[in-house]
Amino acid sequence: MAHIRIGNAPCSWGVLEFDLDGQAAGYAQVLDEMAAAGYEGTELGDWGFMPTDPDALARELAGRGLTMLGAFVPVALKDPDAHAAGIEAALKTARLLAAVAERMNGHAPFLVLADDNGSDPIRTRNAGRVTPEMGLSDAEWAVFAAGAERIARVVHHETGLRTVFHHHCAGYVETPDEIARLLSLTDPAVLGLVFDTGHYAFGAGDCSAALDGLRRFASRIWYIHFKDCHPEIAAAGRAAGWDYFESVRRGVFCELGRGGVDFPGVAEWLAARPDIGWGIVEQDVLPGMGAPKASAERNGIFSWRTLRFCVSTLWNGSAKDV
Repeated sequence: MAHIRIGNAPCSWGVLEFDLDGQAAGYAQVLDEMAAAGYEGTELGDWGFMPTDPDALARELAGRGLTMLGAFVPVALKDPDAHAAGIEAALKTARLLAAVAERMNGHAPFLVLADDNGSDPIRTRNAGRVTPEMGLSDAEWAVFAAGAERIARVVHHETGLRTVFHHHCAGYVETPDEIARLLSLTDPAVLGLVFDTGHYAFGAGDCSAALDGLRRFASRIWYIHFKDCHPEIAAAGRAAGWDYFESVRRGVFCELGRGGVDFPGVAEWLAARPDIGWGIVEQDVLPGMGAPKASAERNGIFSWRTLRFCVSTLWNGSAKDV
């Protein structure tokens, strides 16, 4: 059976969808450092971060031996008036992804759909400790789910690409029960889940909970993000009342292996899922925060030793030398 391949994403270099202070690295530096660290794929990052001409983007990726794996598109799905613009944004992004795939190896990237995370003050202020009364009403859930499914259907019809929903702290789909609610309201043949180990752990209020989430939502998971969650920092944030961005600034999403996520357990779970061929390392940091290149190198070594090595051994593949 094939072994999993490991990519990284621009968010590990502080390239985020939020309007934040600080200066993140440019796309050429990010891709150079990503490839030098041994990663094999990337996501697009915010629209306009990388070239939006498919020929130019394909050249940039091919020259570094990288595969385009997906692109994050945030939409305020709670608001029905935002759905039309969300469809247009998703289609614009999906068309670029499809065109790049056609020019390269033919790997079909995912459209990674998400809520407009960080836009609701209550959810942002209480990320990692939200309670049910902070959630959507039944009517709002119906609007949210219908919008997500409609975007996924249009993207597939127009481009052939599949859509996965990204549960995310500081958005309306953060906790395990909120993930379950969205999935119960959407067609499993149309909308999948990108399972983010760190966001799940932080949103569940338990940094060791990710493996339980993988098992609970296994039938809907099409794609995976490897992210860790530091239990002491998460607990400090809950005690001090930090908002989402302060928790990120304090390092709640730490380097892989330094938090509470059971990555050997994740590797064993992946061994039974040969349909999931890629894993994306993400260490969400704010612009200008930390040393992304060094962190990416350490995260890569950890991934290949703990994730890829475990999985490729179980699948009788070959592990990358590190």
